[in-house]
Amino acid sequence: MEAEALTAVSTVAIDVRHLGDFGYGTYIRNLIRAMSELEREMRFMLIARPKVEAELGALPDNFKIVEYNRNDSARIENLAFPWFVRSLAADLVHIPINNVPVLMPKPYVVTIHDMSSLVFDYDDAAAGKLHMWRFRRGLLRADRVIAVSAATRRDVLNVLNIPADRVRLIYNALDPSFLKPELDEKKRADVLERYQIQYPYLLYAGSVNRRKNVARIVEAFALLKQDLVDHPRYKDLRLVIIGDQMSKYPALRRAVHQSRVREVVKFLGFVKKDELKVFYQAAEAFVFPSLYEGFGLPPLESMALGTPVVTSGVSSLPEVVGEAAMIVKPENVFDIARGIREVLTGDELRASLIAKGQEQVKRFSWYDTARQVLDLYREVIRG
Repeated sequence: MEAEALTAVSTVAIDVRHLGDFGYGTYIRNLIRAMSELEREMRFMLIARPKVEAELGALPDNFKIVEYNRNDSARIENLAFPWFVRSLAADLVHIPINNVPVLMPKPYVVTIHDMSSLVFDYDDAAAGKLHMWRFRRGLLRADRVIAVSAATRRDVLNVLNIPADRVRLIYNALDPSFLKPELDEKKRADVLERYQIQYPYLLYAGSVNRRKNVARIVEAFALLKQDLVDHPRYKDLRLVIIGDQMSKYPALRRAVHQSRVREVVKFLGFVKKDELKVFYQAAEAFVFPSLYEGFGLPPLESMALGTPVVTSGVSSLPEVVGEAAMIVKPENVFDIARGIREVLTGDELRASLIAKGQEQVKRFSWYDTARQVLDLYREVIRG
């Protein structure tokens, strides 16, 4: 009875300013939608930039949008955002990415998606130390930390020494749009024709930064092309890369040039979600040998759409893909090429991976995620 009364009067403020982002936006959008279907008593204030209603859709009356049109990367936000949060008088604040203002008032909950910025993004020692200090401080002061995978939770405990009882594993899940029926054959054909794709291809989709290991995909593809030069189906195999523009990444440009596959590697930049689904469905295999992932949604997206996956056996990826993917060593281009070749040419293996992939995606649900997050809110508010 006490818990019910507490829930009825409790208010949680959630920072949703990153709703439009590619990865963070998927988390925020689906978490909010699932909670809006499950929870009718607790009140929510969504701290958002103007005109966010179109992205979230209709929400019940216990969800209220509070406009705050400021970027969270500005230094002044270490003071301005906490001041604004205090004015809301919420019982709890949820920051869904680890970018916690220095003066953030308690109680608050933080979701940490990965720790890649500590490992890959800072070459300047002084900037790295400052980032580490703020990164750790934001989690250390949090009443609870949500880690989106067991691997991310281990990193938080081992690298940052955050008390284990405050770090909770709550998995991400697949965007439900990838579980909807696929586009009809004509629409699929129209998309592929628009991009002038009339050949079998391997697919990579995601950002093209250093930890994604895309240069090694190109090098492995070059090796594979040599092996399949006389193959009746795959002699014209291509590689399609969807994500950032290649011009931003010199190492990737060098890999394409040195591997002499410029004519058979196609860079598309970002595409619309419906088009991305077509590319997943039509690919011979999805190749994702990432060096580090906090969760790794693209392999699940590919599995949901019936395409076999070749991925790394590092960080969170083994727990996400289970036994439903071909696991390769991401530092070894020969092993990546070997894994792709086995998936392409082994009919029984290919069929098995597709079937297992369809089952694997069912392990993750935004409703399960939302229930656990709501329980965490109640736990913090009581405490």
